[in-house]
Amino acid sequence: MLKGTWLKSAIATATLAALMSASGEQPLNAQRQEPRLTDAQLLDKVQSQTLKYFTDFSHPISGMARERTNGVEVYGKDIVTTGGTGFGIMAMIAGTEHGWLTRQQMLDRVTKIVNFLDTHAHTYHGAFPHYMDGMTGETFEWGRNDDGGDLVETSFLMMGLLSARQYFSGDNPEEAALREKINRMWENVDWQFYTRGENRLYWNWSPNHQWDIGLPIRGYNEAMVAYVLAASSPTHPIGRAVYQNGWAGNGAIRNGTPFGDSRLLGPEPMGGPLFLSQYSFLGLDPNGLRDEFANYADQTRNHTLANRAYVIENPKRFDGYGEKSWGLTASEGPHGYDVYSPTNDQGVIAPTAAISSLPYTPEYAMQALRHFYEDYDGRLWGRYGFVDAFNESAGWQSSENLAIDQGPEVVMIENYRTGLLWNLFMSAPEVKQGLEKLGFQSPHLAQNFTPQQQPRPSF
Repeated sequence: MLKGTWLKSAIATATLAALMSASGEQPLNAQRQEPRLTDAQLLDKVQSQTLKYFTDFSHPISGMARERTNGVEVYGKDIVTTGGTGFGIMAMIAGTEHGWLTRQQMLDRVTKIVNFLDTHAHTYHGAFPHYMDGMTGETFEWGRNDDGGDLVETSFLMMGLLSARQYFSGDNPEEAALREKINRMWENVDWQFYTRGENRLYWNWSPNHQWDIGLPIRGYNEAMVAYVLAASSPTHPIGRAVYQNGWAGNGAIRNGTPFGDSRLLGPEPMGGPLFLSQYSFLGLDPNGLRDEFANYADQTRNHTLANRAYVIENPKRFDGYGEKSWGLTASEGPHGYDVYSPTNDQGVIAPTAAISSLPYTPEYAMQALRHFYEDYDGRLWGRYGFVDAFNESAGWQSSENLAIDQGPEVVMIENYRTGLLWNLFMSAPEVKQGLEKLGFQSPHLAQNFTPQQQPRPSF
């Protein structure tokens, strides 16, 4: 049930609709009066509308994804995001397959991004910064001492670029040139440098501050793909010991918390915010993926179920929580951006958290998606799809969108529907070699593996 200011707004909307219906007029917000969309129609609508963030709102010079829709107020109109651009490239591939972009339009867009990165962007031992100026390629200092390479953001970008390289496999000069430029950037990333000579990867390096941030990339978090790509590099690869010691902590990655038929990974008892099981798995297919530390189909599903179960239990008694309204992750909140989880619960639900869980818990994710779309009289829906987050107890909802939240919605819906982005990224020969080096098992590694459409359980 909607409460507080939300309830008053809902009553007012319903009353207005009833009065206008009696007079033969159409209500101003007719979303609730439209014929109920089928699941396929609703998924089409969410994907196509959200995709506009990366097409209509992309930077006009670089073609890259802007950080957020209120970027003019916070960062300036020209700041673009590296990882969000990687997500956006993957989202545009999905859009092309659905016909919302032509193949040529997609090729032109990715070529524009790649040309800008190749000729304008500053790199640091091959790694790109977190943010940059979309006009000039100059690095934008994100935080204290963070004015150099960001290996995790670079990994998200490379995941998108390698997916595009696999997608544009045509025997023509345009696609061949794009592949050559992507390969050059990919081979230029010096993953070994970011180990500092240790058996671990580090997140940041700056020419001005060196290793002052000193943040090792440890699991379990959103950065698993960084280790996979580092092992996959054809020019500067890491060895298995770096993964086992740095990412997995020689087994310490298991936190011991039982859930379902397995134990969750990571430092938080209920798995932490949901983006930890989403960002890397935009490209890494968790189905059948396992190593000595986890079965990743179980991990991603159980992490999602644990997050949902906490919201349903609702120990802090926030309004708006329930079986159809769940999803704690990093997002905007009433007091700015924060990382919300069961251990940092402030009443903020982010639609992206549940929607991007569609491949893991399709029935529950679809219930949430319908709830966000149908039960709020359009308040959570806008130019680029769903708003970033809302808090019913505070009577607050975000007025903006973020690249790193919009992208996973499009990509994970597509992975649920067809497995497209999983199949593309996992088809890269280097990625297969890297996974094998790190001791992973996956159906994609079988010599006779043929990509097939993912099963779609009925709702």
